[in-house]
Amino acid sequence: MATIIPVASFDCVVFGATGDLTTRKLLPALYYRFKDGQIPKTSRIIGASRSAMSTEAFRERARDAVKRFVPAVDIDETKLADFLEHVDYVAVDGAGEEGWSDLAAKLAERPDQIRPFYLATSPDLYGSICRNLSAHGLIGDKSRVVLEKPIGKNLKSARAINDAVGEVFPEEQIFRIDHYLGKETVQNLLALRFANTIFERLWTADVIDHVQITVGETVGVEGRAGYYDTSGALRDMVQNHMLQLLCLMAMESPLSLDANSVRDEKLKVLRALKPITPNDVQSVTVRGQYAAGAIDGKSVDGYRTDIGGNEASRTETFVALKLEVQSWRWAGVPFYLRTGKRLPKKLSEIVVQFRASPFSIFPAESFGREPNRLVIRLQPEEGIKLEVMTKDPGPGGMRLRPTNLDISFEETFKQRYPDAYERLLMDVVRGNATLFMRRDEVEVAWAWADSLLKAWADRPESPRLYPAGSWGPTAAIALIERDGRTWHEEMN
Repeated sequence: MATIIPVASFDCVVFGATGDLTTRKLLPALYYRFKDGQIPKTSRIIGASRSAMSTEAFRERARDAVKRFVPAVDIDETKLADFLEHVDYVAVDGAGEEGWSDLAAKLAERPDQIRPFYLATSPDLYGSICRNLSAHGLIGDKSRVVLEKPIGKNLKSARAINDAVGEVFPEEQIFRIDHYLGKETVQNLLALRFANTIFERLWTADVIDHVQITVGETVGVEGRAGYYDTSGALRDMVQNHMLQLLCLMAMESPLSLDANSVRDEKLKVLRALKPITPNDVQSVTVRGQYAAGAIDGKSVDGYRTDIGGNEASRTETFVALKLEVQSWRWAGVPFYLRTGKRLPKKLSEIVVQFRASPFSIFPAESFGREPNRLVIRLQPEEGIKLEVMTKDPGPGGMRLRPTNLDISFEETFKQRYPDAYERLLMDVVRGNATLFMRRDEVEVAWAWADSLLKAWADRPESPRLYPAGSWGPTAAIALIERDGRTWHEEMN
């Protein structure tokens, strides 16, 4: 069992306290950390939103959130009741003046606490909330502000948000959260690469044929139709989550695990990404939009029905890309990315495909010449799998077959793995920004995404339709197969 190290006492103010993110992720995450003894009992979780509500009513909402999103086996009624005693509420208008004096009075009760301000709101409110925090004297040396994605919809809007927040908070107090970076397996990428010479010395274009990154969702737009139809898969998933995963796969070794050392190396990868131009956009990108189909045997509507019947919508719900990192280490190694909604399974994985052996001493009929493959599973079951060739047991000659060296983290370490938000929230309290994005990272990623969005706009085409429950448009299969390669999931 891992040792739980308590953090310092804090007052965490969650703006957007009645929203979906707070209900589904933040309150359950904070309950787990409290239950495990990591949150001191002098700490408070203070919900803040425009809704007029008593503290007792908000505690009931928090209880319902924990009961709904935490498995029953993990609920300790005594500790839950104790946790709720540390939950408070203040009605605050983030864009206006109402409620700020009440929040100031609440925080003044414990002036020496660490103060994380979590902005689980629309990014349009980030600037006004931060200005109000400053105007009411709520920011000090122990303050931090957490920004949820999306940070803008393009480079211009991202800069505007960063400027507004940066007028009030210094960069070292700004934590731009990407929950994918809090996943145990994602952090294990650093250990896998830089603590094991067996892998790091193979992490080159001479040995690796290509890399695949897949993030698949079975859900549609759910209750996010208004946001999603103005964003799409590129802005929602690729520009942040998937580029961050690519950075961790492709980065050089940092000088240390210091936050800026790690982020400096990720920034170099983003700057080395080859821009996609209108001339090559058709050959290296695929845009898709889900149509009616079936998920787990149940019929589901198409995207345009899900957003209210807008038949003119050209928003992509699926993207497949072939990217290049222009560096000595990765010259000639393609990175294939794909993400989409209404795919057959919820799946996040990274596949490192090694090159096939140039010569085999084994008879051709003995095996299919399967090259080695490293599969890093982010969800639903975190773990690492190395596919190697081994001899099929028994007499009758040398017959080879692929065999998996499989590490399931939960089974190997015999413990529950904390959710990404649990880890990231505690890192905010500690002031450890290693797993958070720096301003220049966000803006360089947007600059690259803007060039792709412009290339799509210069050659306007509707996204290719794909039936819900499939792996996207057939063009996505062609994208990789014309290079003589195959998507990993297609092989299973």
